[in-house]
Amino acid sequence: MFDLIIRQAQTIDQQQMDIGIKDGKIQQIAPSIDALAENEICLKEGEYLSAGWIDDHVHCFEKMTLYYDYPDEIGYKHGVTTVIDAGTTGAENIHRFNDLAKEAQTNVFALVNISKWGIVEQDELADLSKIKAELVTDVLKKYPDFIVGLKARMSKTVIGDNGITPLDLAKDIQRANQGLPLMVHIGSAPPTLDEILGRMEKHDVLTHCFNGKANGILDQENQSIKPFVFDAYHKGIAFDIGHGTDSFNFDVAEKALAAGIKASSISSDIYIRNRTNGPVYDLATTMEKLAVVGYDWKEIIEKVTIAPAAQFGLTTKGKIAEGYDADLTIFSFKAADKVLTDSNGNTRNTSIQIIPSKVVIGGELFETDY
Repeated sequence: MFDLIIRQAQTIDQQQMDIGIKDGKIQQIAPSIDALAENEICLKEGEYLSAGWIDDHVHCFEKMTLYYDYPDEIGYKHGVTTVIDAGTTGAENIHRFNDLAKEAQTNVFALVNISKWGIVEQDELADLSKIKAELVTDVLKKYPDFIVGLKARMSKTVIGDNGITPLDLAKDIQRANQGLPLMVHIGSAPPTLDEILGRMEKHDVLTHCFNGKANGILDQENQSIKPFVFDAYHKGIAFDIGHGTDSFNFDVAEKALAAGIKASSISSDIYIRNRTNGPVYDLATTMEKLAVVGYDWKEIIEKVTIAPAAQFGLTTKGKIAEGYDADLTIFSFKAADKVLTDSNGNTRNTSIQIIPSKVVIGGELFETDY
């Protein structure tokens, strides 16, 4: 007997199936499952199923003061089954975050900030003495099932007078730990974007890829993508949205798409203020923004499932497949007008909204707040 069977499931690319779930795993996928279950749901016409949505750039350690939120408020209640906290905590306080994360229904993972206390202050990399490689290595060994990567914020408000040095130190830590994924935040110079991309390697993750700042990927004088950005993109650096309060611009995203540059993954950079006051609100709204930019819904779903799972080594998540974790998102589309606003106050209108109604996390069914 299964714990849960989802019947008449349909994916966005029109695959139809029944899914049998037991002990938190997808045990069987078939056109029709002739078996009993403790619980069953049958999808209605117009409902779709995908692997559980993954938001790979959030801030959800509730004990912080600058950037914080609550995992379930940004997670399952808004259709997201897995969140990855992007460096809110460092080696000295990530143990407290690990303990709290276990209490959430949403799956929670973390990138450890290379600064030992994380983002307790805006300029956490202005003091190089806070970067302790041995402390990072220690917590990576202690929490291998929680920490899935490293985070370095490389913009002038963060690094002070240290230039590119914090990123060099982050790369040293990365190489000493079997090439663990590294996410790099970009903002205002120094350091310059070409310096940052010059240090980054294939599979590193550049977040805030479509920000509207002068140090972003768009040359604001001639309104074209900077030439060195193409080299980084084709080298295999992952471009992550990381919308946030100040880091997503419609015009930049549209010009990048026209030039052949697409985001590898779609993330919100959500925390309590930009969730409640905007312009982020939730991952679904960020997904809608990429739809109006020109991405199709099939690839949008891939960029919140299989792509972030691959980027951060979540080998049992991101796919609807036998043996994978039973993390799933059920959603539909609603024809309704909505004004979408980017980080710089620019707007676009959409007439199609994506509405996540239910999620399954580890085989357990939850209703969202939509």
